[in-house]
Amino acid sequence: MTDTTTIATDAQLTTLINVFTVQPDRQRTLVDLLTRATDEVMQHIPGFISANIHASDDGTRVINYAQWQSPDAYREVFDNPTAQTHMKQAAAVADHFDPHLFTVESIHHR
Repeated sequence: MTDTTTIATDAQLTTLINVFTVQPDRQRTLVDLLTRATDEVMQHIPGFISANIHASDDGTRVINYAQWQSPDAYREVFDNPTAQTHMKQAAAVADHFDPHLFTVESIHHR
């Protein structure tokens, strides 16, 4: 299994895409919280592969694009009290969040 972000239709992994809506003056706080949560907790949970935190240019969105070995590996986050603390902190900063698990179905390059 790779330990870096992989975008491939045949990759045996699960991708979490969580879109956070946030006030522009709190975007940096949310990015920092998600980065710290990944550094301190998430990357140490078995099945974690990678996380990529994206901040929108207008300051109103933060996206966590994370990959896990399987949906069950991702769900282990919900059994980890320290991970839950970080997730609650991020939710308190955001106005809204919308997490979903995905598989890669199609890739296009020029």
